[in-house]
Amino acid sequence: MDARTLTPRYSVSPQISVEDVPAIVAAGFKTVICNRPDAEVPPSHQAAALRAAVEAAGLRFEELPLTHQTMNAQNVARQRALYEGCPEPVLAYCASGTRCSVVWALSEATGRDVEEIMAATSEAGYDLAGLRPTIEALSTQK
Repeated sequence: MDARTLTPRYSVSPQISVEDVPAIVAAGFKTVICNRPDAEVPPSHQAAALRAAVEAAGLRFEELPLTHQTMNAQNVARQRALYEGCPEPVLAYCASGTRCSVVWALSEATGRDVEEIMAATSEAGYDLAGLRPTIEALSTQK
């Protein structure tokens, strides 16, 4: 597991495996959100297998598979509702952590300073510079 913290409440990670669950528990996470569609991974890494392992360890597991086509306002709001409504801290994962960072940045744009969003994602290793105009435009909707 390669968890990267964006806020004390929300971290992101590249794809996790069942074998990562003990480390996720040891790191103190209370909720895991899967943002990776099952079609991208073998059965051993699909949401059902991870859900079983995560829930067996006593953590909450949520699914919101995202692609470029499904990264829309409804799913951005749904991701925010998930991480705000779940026990924290939350670990969201996808292939590299980028989608989880993007959906977080978009969901935070109306309530968090743009520079803070950009710094958090950059410090976590995700370059969202190309998304800055969208984040700035959303930030004017505060």
